[in-house]
Amino acid sequence: MSTSKELCEKIIQLYPEIGACGMDIEVTWDEALSAWVVHLQHGTHTLDHYLDPADGDACLAGKQCVSLGLEIAQLRNNIEGKQY
Repeated sequence: MSTSKELCEKIIQLYPEIGACGMDIEVTWDEALSAWVVHLQHGTHTLDHYLDPADGDACLAGKQCVSLGLEIAQLRNNIEGKQY
């Protein structure tokens, strides 16, 4: 299983817009849910995305993080006030 630091760094590498739009990111392990929690915040806008361990490992391998990417885009659109 990956570490929170490794997963956080990979997410930032895959989605450089996180830093570009000033979002804060934190990745923690939720023992009760047995899942990674990717917490994104920009001002008053927040998003928590849950990755099971297999998805976290796949993300680290660069194989997928599609659902996370979609949620990052949605958060970014909310920040910019875009409605689709």
